[in-house]
Amino acid sequence: MVLKENKNNADGKAKKTDSPNTPETDEQKNSDEGNNLEDKDDNKGVEDQLNEQKEKVLRLSAEFENFKKRKQREIDEFKKFANETIFRQLLSVVDNLERAIGSATNAVEEASLLEGVKLTHKEILTLFESFNVKLVEAENQPFDPNFHQAVTHEQNDDVPDNTVINVLQKGYMLHDRLLRPAMVIVSKKS
Repeated sequence: MVLKENKNNADGKAKKTDSPNTPETDEQKNSDEGNNLEDKDDNKGVEDQLNEQKEKVLRLSAEFENFKKRKQREIDEFKKFANETIFRQLLSVVDNLERAIGSATNAVEEASLLEGVKLTHKEILTLFESFNVKLVEAENQPFDPNFHQAVTHEQNDDVPDNTVINVLQKGYMLHDRLLRPAMVIVSKKS
């Protein structure tokens, strides 16, 4: 019987084969069947590992997509409210302009000054609108602690209880975020 040695198979073992005219013995058949079972077991283990790695990759991919979406939402939120500090500081300018308009209204000879201040005030309010800064509605509205800051209560039987009867300082919103609450006087029944 002439046996030839082939190159190593997948598991690194040399496999012996018979020459074409030598019949296989029972011992050789059992050995080949055992090797085939080992190969199937090895393949099964490799397939399981491959499936585990595929699942890990899919999970990581989903986590990464969620991370990207979350970061994009954070960036959008930042862009939306990036000017908040500027507008908060501009509010005091608007307040001073409104006071100047109120005090200049009584002086007849200061008509041109009054007109200039009114135009400046109007321009700033237009700027606010372009950046979605809106006035908080307060006067004659029900008191809402989310948007109004009560300075005092005043007895008034002409309006329902807890109604804003006077606005001392206007409140403003940037998109849907409160920049500054309106400082108000709230009615109280006697």
